[in-house]
Amino acid sequence: MARPKKHYGQHFLHERSVIERIVAAIAPRPGERIVEIGSGEGALTLPLLQAAGRMTAIELDGELIEPLQTRAAGAGALTIIHADVLKVDLTALADGGKLRLAGNLPYYVSSPILFHCLAHADAITDMHFMLQKEVVDRMAAAPGSKVYGRLSVMLQLACRVEPLLRVAPSAFRPPPKVESAVVRLLPLPPAKRPDPALASAIDRVVRAAFGQRRKTLANALRGLLDAAAIRAAGIDPGARAETIPPTGFVALAHNLEAAGLQVGPQLADNGQQ
Repeated sequence: MARPKKHYGQHFLHERSVIERIVAAIAPRPGERIVEIGSGEGALTLPLLQAAGRMTAIELDGELIEPLQTRAAGAGALTIIHADVLKVDLTALADGGKLRLAGNLPYYVSSPILFHCLAHADAITDMHFMLQKEVVDRMAAAPGSKVYGRLSVMLQLACRVEPLLRVAPSAFRPPPKVESAVVRLLPLPPAKRPDPALASAIDRVVRAAFGQRRKTLANALRGLLDAAAIRAAGIDPGARAETIPPTGFVALAHNLEAAGLQVGPQLADNGQQ
């Protein structure tokens, strides 16, 4: 039994009933390209491997790899990539196919991992992740909710977000100080996602709007869009960011692009969620 490492944010899932419900939600089938992010001691890895016959795990902690390979012997063909998932090219890993991602994500780095996966959405069929419940609540929040924010907008523009189940701290070793939840993310077809050429503009508008969420859009977006440009997107300049649906930010981004302003890099997470 491995000793959890605090600097990796390790909380090993052990509750059998929870594991069974997660595997049932994923419903792995032979031949599918399943990739687990953070295999840990293999609580999810082994049942997924047994169902699919082969899979890939991405694990940062090198001390966990050999014990997991030993436990997986006879269960199927397991490939373990010793790496930080943020440095793994998921599109290249898919090799022209589609990946099904799963994992109990380290809570301290969950948002960067989500944004990294979004950048490879065309190579992903679905994602099933264990996260801090507070994060799942933000991911699925509707406009008008107190927890609706940047993470809600960016994820909902790219995916259908389906919270699946809540998980108590006692399901882990050691128990985290927060409640957890499992969420399913289904990437939208490319035709239903914003034009990739707008990605930088969307990111800049959303960051600015939620970076000063207590202010009206006219004030929060000052220097990007004036009141007339906001109104031209069909949005009241006196509204606040938390009331605007994801599609409203796309309309604002269109106007930012039309204004010809310089926009910065997209999909980098700075904690404004």
